[in-house]
Amino acid sequence: MKAPFSPYLTGIADGLKTLIALLSPSYDYVSVLATDSKGFRVSISQRRKAISTETMTTERGIVVRVCKDGLYSEAAFNTFDPSHPEETAEMVRSSVAAQREVLAASGTAVYKTAVLADEPFTLFTEMETDSLPEETDLSALVDRLTALSNEGMKQGSNMLDCMANAQSTHVCKMFLTANRDLRQSYVYSEGGVAAIVSRNGRNESSHAGVSGRQGPEIFSQLSDKLPEVLRIASELLDSERVVPGEYEVITSPEVTGLIAHEAFGHGVEMDMFVKKRALGAEYINKRVGSDLVTMHEGANCAVDVTSYAFDDEGTLAGDVTEIENGILKTGICDALSALRLGVAPTGNGKRENFEHKVYTRMTNTLFDSGNDTLEDMIASIPFGYLLCGMDSGMEDPKHWGIQCIIERGYEIRDGKLTGKVVSPLIMTGYVPDLLGSISMVSKDREVFGNGGCGKGHKEWVKVADGGPYLKAKARLG
Repeated sequence: MKAPFSPYLTGIADGLKTLIALLSPSYDYVSVLATDSKGFRVSISQRRKAISTETMTTERGIVVRVCKDGLYSEAAFNTFDPSHPEETAEMVRSSVAAQREVLAASGTAVYKTAVLADEPFTLFTEMETDSLPEETDLSALVDRLTALSNEGMKQGSNMLDCMANAQSTHVCKMFLTANRDLRQSYVYSEGGVAAIVSRNGRNESSHAGVSGRQGPEIFSQLSDKLPEVLRIASELLDSERVVPGEYEVITSPEVTGLIAHEAFGHGVEMDMFVKKRALGAEYINKRVGSDLVTMHEGANCAVDVTSYAFDDEGTLAGDVTEIENGILKTGICDALSALRLGVAPTGNGKRENFEHKVYTRMTNTLFDSGNDTLEDMIASIPFGYLLCGMDSGMEDPKHWGIQCIIERGYEIRDGKLTGKVVSPLIMTGYVPDLLGSISMVSKDREVFGNGGCGKGHKEWVKVADGGPYLKAKARLG
């Protein structure tokens, strides 16, 4: 079935077009982004059950962007009467005037930016889905997740808790200008299971998830994740600390995705180039990895939770080759930063919601596949670790340092897994050194879309990342 476009947005579209016509004589550029996204979130544990109609991307509201004499301003609101757009037009003019007064009073220098292009274009897409979050039987879903939690608790005396969660969002967005009318509707979902175990005063936990540009039907896959989570949690109870040092490592697709996100995520978001806060700006057309490293970024390079048709500035989704055979080719860019840098926008202008400004943000960030196998990689290592499970990460875009917190590592000796597990692990290093050490890349590839990413400590959006298995050298501690 097609994910139906919002009747609410359809109903206000003509009124918003009139609003644009009313504002256009006063400004050099006017655009409107209107959103209407519905969803749910369910969380189950042995201690609590929580049901909410809010997810990271549920929202209903409108943001108007205008430009006058090189200065862009915005006004956001969550009520709009399409029969009286003149009232909203006056509100926008007053808000923009007030913003300009604050700038003048503070003596803030204005960064003059060119006017965004407004070529005629029309797009209407309702993407495929098997089901809709707004039509989901939440009571039945709660029962299924509760049964999953209870099943996990039966698996041993070491269990402290077993959690299951599921969330799904039906995203509808409409972008309008004097010449453009873009509308999209799609559904994405994500869920997970987690176990907390304890033995002799030691507590450990593990988790696994599912995600995709799919409806709530994806949650049927969660039961398949439970045995894996319980097995890993048990392994962690017997894990040891790693001896700090540099090792040959193999990164699982999940850890590969973490490296992609942290190494060439924020570091090549080109609004950071404008602010001179990213070392990546100095490496365009220079080597940053081995010949085996090719990386893509864009809403079109994979199908997962952030695979949309156009971004929040009306730029069509892209598939950007950031690194090609080890050479950094380009970064990703929102529309205003693109104007300031003299490059083309890449479809990566994203808002946390209609009340927040646009930043350059990641969508799908992926290493390309290679020609090796995991078995050959393991056989090639005299002593090292197979790294699995992503916890979190961070980077320093200005100096290209990277830190990845990894759930566990499986020891490899003489080309074979020994069964020894080390946990937790912190992998650190300088990005070009880490990527430059990549010597084998597997044929398979996976994408992971659970969770989100902030810009600094805020501005949370959906992202996905992944790739194949990689063999490299890394510092572990």
